[in-house]
Amino acid sequence: MKFNYGKIFILGFGSFGFSAIWVIYNSFVPLFLQERFLMAPAMIGFFMTLDNIAALFIQPPMGAWSDRVRTRIGRRMPFIILGIPVAATAFLFVPMAPILPLFVACTVTLILSMAVWRTPVVALLADITPSPNRSQANGISNFMGGIGGIIAALGGGALFAMNQDYPFWLGSCLVVLAGIMLFAFIREPREYESNFEEKPLLWANLRLIVRDRERSALRIFLAHFFWFIALNAIEAFFTLYAKNHLGYPGEHGSRILGQFLLTLVLFALPAGAIGGKFGRKRSIMLGLSVLMVTLLAIYFLDREVLTIVLTTLPVLGSVPVVGGLLMICGIAWMMVNVNSLPMVVDMTDDLRAGTYTGIYYLFITAAAIAGPNINGWIIQLTGGDYSSIYIASSVFICMAFIMMLGVRRGEARPGHSVMDHV
Repeated sequence: MKFNYGKIFILGFGSFGFSAIWVIYNSFVPLFLQERFLMAPAMIGFFMTLDNIAALFIQPPMGAWSDRVRTRIGRRMPFIILGIPVAATAFLFVPMAPILPLFVACTVTLILSMAVWRTPVVALLADITPSPNRSQANGISNFMGGIGGIIAALGGGALFAMNQDYPFWLGSCLVVLAGIMLFAFIREPREYESNFEEKPLLWANLRLIVRDRERSALRIFLAHFFWFIALNAIEAFFTLYAKNHLGYPGEHGSRILGQFLLTLVLFALPAGAIGGKFGRKRSIMLGLSVLMVTLLAIYFLDREVLTIVLTTLPVLGSVPVVGGLLMICGIAWMMVNVNSLPMVVDMTDDLRAGTYTGIYYLFITAAAIAGPNINGWIIQLTGGDYSSIYIASSVFICMAFIMMLGVRRGEARPGHSVMDHV
């Protein structure tokens, strides 16, 4: 199997659609909860985890199930063509829900349908990419995700100022486009049609990971848990942080988030190349170090300094100090995120890629539940100090760094491909 850049770019539409949906969701749903439903910060944090609680029980089994499924269109594609249309429809109705029960129903339907296809589409990246090229492939996937996120953040901010429904309509259109591209142009490897094991059970594999004496897999999963707690907390509360701490209107916070997402796009491909050349673990450790320092800087700098305008860019508009620091965070985050998933899938064989991807999502979904709740209570206990999320996030990044110190496996396997297991 050869590395095909064009195929990976097409597969990246999965990340494109997923990122578009969640950037809009994380930017504007907290505003609805505060302004329409009058929720306190702790309750907002809890609400932002309701969908992730559902995902905790759906995404990991979906990955393991997709390892076992065999159809004429592949083992991953059935999940994609089922989940995306439902997700697009549910997302349309999120901003139009006038009462909280209906709002909850729309968001839960959204996350359940997103969970159906998210793990299989990520596992598909390992299916069609040889091991030595997986950092580069994940870089392309993150690049496409960043494009979707930027369109959602910048376009969503402008549309939100016109009508609060419009950003959600944009997200629905983008995720439908992603589904069409995947179904039309991606063909799964035929090697898996007859070669599979009957029961690559999720929980059996998880028990083996916990009992492994070397514990590299357990350590990297725990590292994912800690650094995603930090990231999810910042994403869930950023527009409220921008409004309540920095004094920006809601749509301005979304635009600054778009500046962060720009660096994800610009550095996704270089991060994959760096990981391929200098090693995945080394790249992750460097990224975590820069993240920790930058988050501490955001916390300790005065708001008067954070709001100083550094420059003005086309489309992005004015870039304040906080936007510049978030751009540095974006570069560091790409060093971590692009190289971490390839380490996970290269800790097992290709026939279990979906199962390990499911375990990966088990830990990051648990982090998505814990992060907003922990930080919602921190904000409330500090008297509404939204900047406190940055000191908390830096602590969790430090814990992830400590976990990564003990990881001994997960680098690229030279010359390895799916054909090695046939």
